Amino acid sequence: MKVPFLDLKSLHHELKDELLEVFHRVLHTSAFVLGPEVKNFEQEFATYTSTDHCVAVNSGTAALHLTLAALGVGPGDEVITVAHTFIATAEAISAVGAKPVFVDISADCYTMDPALIEAAITSRTRAIVPVHLYGQVADMDPILAIADRHGIPVIEDACQAHGALYKGRKAGSLGVAGCFSFYPGKNLGACGEGGAVTTNDEALAQKIAMWRDHGSVKKYEHHFPGLNLRMEGLQGGVLSTKLKYLDGWNQQRREVAAQYDAALAPLGVLTPAEMEYAHHVYHLYVIETDNRDQLRQQLSDAGVESGLHYPIPLHLQDAYSSLGYKCGDFPVTERAASRILSLPLYPGMSHEAVAYVAAELHESCHVS
Repeated sequence: MKVPFLDLKSLHHELKDELLEVFHRVLHTSAFVLGPEVKNFEQEFATYTSTDHCVAVNSGTAALHLTLAALGVGPGDEVITVAHTFIATAEAISAVGAKPVFVDISADCYTMDPALIEAAITSRTRAIVPVHLYGQVADMDPILAIADRHGIPVIEDACQAHGALYKGRKAGSLGVAGCFSFYPGKNLGACGEGGAVTTNDEALAQKIAMWRDHGSVKKYEHHFPGLNLRMEGLQGGVLSTKLKYLDGWNQQRREVAAQYDAALAPLGVLTPAEMEYAHHVYHLYVIETDNRDQLRQQLSDAGVESGLHYPIPLHLQDAYSSLGYKCGDFPVTERAASRILSLPLYPGMSHEAVAYVAAELHESCHVS
C-alpha cells in the first residue's frame, strides 16, 4: 500500500467545479491582483478569526515581515522567538534588519517556553513572536502577561494554526497581530502562495496594507517606500471557497490523530499531546522516537511517506551562525530535532491508510 504524506490532489478534485468557477470569475473581471475576491476573503477571514481586520498578502513570510515593519521594528532591535520552527519566522526578523533572539521550547508541546522569556528580554527587545506549531497554539496567557509588563507587542506566528483555539479563542486573535500562511499544504491552503495578517488594531492594519502595496493607499501616491507583497485575486477566491470547509477538514484531522493515538499507545514512541488549554488542529502529526532515522527508512520501504519538521534547529543553521549560538544552547529543541517524525495526515485520509501506517510502525518498532 502507498500512503502519501499529503493528498492535495483528492482534496482539490472534490472542489474542482467550485475552483473553476473562481477562475472564471477572476478571468471575467481581470482583477488579478487584490480586487473583490481578495477583499471578500479578508472580510471572511477576519470574521472567522474573531478579529476586526485582515490584510491579505502573498505569503506567511510576508505577513510576519510586514507586521514587524509596520510596528517599527528595525536595525539594532531584537525580537524573541524560537529556533524550533521553519526559517521564515526568523527570516522575517532579519528582513527588517533586527536580530532574532532564540529561547527554548517546552518538551510537551514544542512551543515557546514562557518561563524562559524574561531572561531573554533586553533594552533592545521590540517584539515577541511565539510560534503556534504543528496545529497547536503556544501557551499565550503567560507570554502576554510578560510582554504586557515590559510593554512589548506579541505577534502570533499562526502559519500552522488555522482554526486552532486557545481557551476558546481563535489563533490570530490573541496578540497585537496574527500571521498566517496559506501555502498549499496548510490546513487552509491556496492554489499557490498566500498569507494574511489579522488584528484588532485599525491603524496597524492600514499600515500593513500600505506596506504590501508600495507604501500607497491611492495609486501613484506613496507615503513611504513599501514593497509589492499583494495577494493575487485568484488566491483570494480560492481561499474563500475553501474557508467554509476548514472546520470540517480540521475535525477530520482530529479524527485521524485520535486513530493514530489509539493505535500507537502500546509503542515506545511519544505521540502529540493536546494541552489542556488548546484545541489542536493537527497541521502535522509528529511523534518522537529514539530510532527516528531507521524508523523513517522502514516506513519508506513499506510505501509510507513521512516528514521531518524540523531536523536542524535555526540556531545551528549556517544562515544564523553569525548569532553565535552553539550546540547545547537549547537542549529541548535539539533533542526534539533529533527524534521527531511527522506521519501522514490529511483530510479524507482513510481508516485503512491510518491502520496501515500504524501497523508498519508496530512492525518497525518490534524489529528495532
